[in-house]
Amino acid sequence: MSVPAHLGIIPDGNRRWAKAQGLPTLEGHRRGLAVALDVADAAFDQGVHYLTIWAFSAENWLRPKAEVLYLMDLFYGFLTKELKRLEDKGVRLRFLGRRDNLSAKLVKVIDDSEARTADNSNGVVSLCLNYGGQAEIVDAVKAVIAAGTTPEEITPELLSSYMYAPDVPPLDLVIRTSGEQRTSGFMMWRAAYAEYSFSDKMWPEFSVDDLKQALDDFARRARRYGK
Repeated sequence: MSVPAHLGIIPDGNRRWAKAQGLPTLEGHRRGLAVALDVADAAFDQGVHYLTIWAFSAENWLRPKAEVLYLMDLFYGFLTKELKRLEDKGVRLRFLGRRDNLSAKLVKVIDDSEARTADNSNGVVSLCLNYGGQAEIVDAVKAVIAAGTTPEEITPELLSSYMYAPDVPPLDLVIRTSGEQRTSGFMMWRAAYAEYSFSDKMWPEFSVDDLKQALDDFARRARRYGK
């Protein structure tokens, strides 16, 4: 069976799920993190090598301050409590996004997490944190200009080398939950030829069986790359 080497997930619907259950918004995010851990384990078991999850977009700063602070605490708690779990599984952790706006405490634990897992080779989890697809391309272009590159030297391969974590390859499959059918700029450069799978389920109710169904559907698709 053809398995996507690189799977991307836009885990949408945490807040709407919580509201539908009569729960606080923050409970939706907590449940969403638990689902992400289960789905990550299942994805690697199915043969996926790279898993990228959009954890916090650049636009999410516009949400209520209490929610943003809770999310930052949730990320910090994940990195301090769950990192050993990734280390034991031999999984590498990467971060894609701008470090500005993040607290010094969170940036330090991000740097430490990347360093501690740098030699792991059983899989790669990338978290898009303070991430925007357009911002990534803008930052890459700025870096190309700063390097003194001439227009004749610019190629897709060169620009790829200036993206966040350039060793993370193009996406093969992107799953978005909660019934939304848009990309929202998720990894625009790497998603040029990605397949998409849209689920009506809110992310906190997304299951390992739903993941397997998406992977089975991917295996039946013919990827032509414009040919």
